[in-house]
Amino acid sequence: MTETPQPQSTPHGTLSLADVEAVARAAHASQTDKAGRPYTEHLSAVAEGVRARGGDEELIAAAWLHDAVEDDALSERWLEEAALSRRTKDVVRAVTKRAGEPPEAYAARILATPGALLVKEADLAHNADPARLAVLDEATRKRLTEKYARMRALLGLSMV
Repeated sequence: MTETPQPQSTPHGTLSLADVEAVARAAHASQTDKAGRPYTEHLSAVAEGVRARGGDEELIAAAWLHDAVEDDALSERWLEEAALSRRTKDVVRAVTKRAGEPPEAYAARILATPGALLVKEADLAHNADPARLAVLDEATRKRLTEKYARMRALLGLSMV
């Protein structure tokens, strides 16, 4: 896990959206997705998905950081100490899967956290993108398609 230096905060005392993006890009710089693409492409797509769904800057920041703790790109301590709004931190924690956690408990936490559903919906939409899934082997594609459909159902989201 890489500890990323704390960028400057805005006059409001929180990191700017550009700084959050830079931190996320640096933290995930060495990672790739299941298709071998730079992982930062996924983060960018989720952030854009949140923006397109009407999310504000706090939720777009959460989208950039949505996998940071789960993927050990940034530590929970970094998140706690970061100059981010409580809402952004709460959403990041809500969408962070915990080892051994049942999907039902994960979905319940997302539904109980204001803003988390919007971030997770954008995440699932990009994960389930047919073009993205098409490059995977059939077994992986089938497994992931079923996993994403189950999570959408648990969250009460319509199927794509």
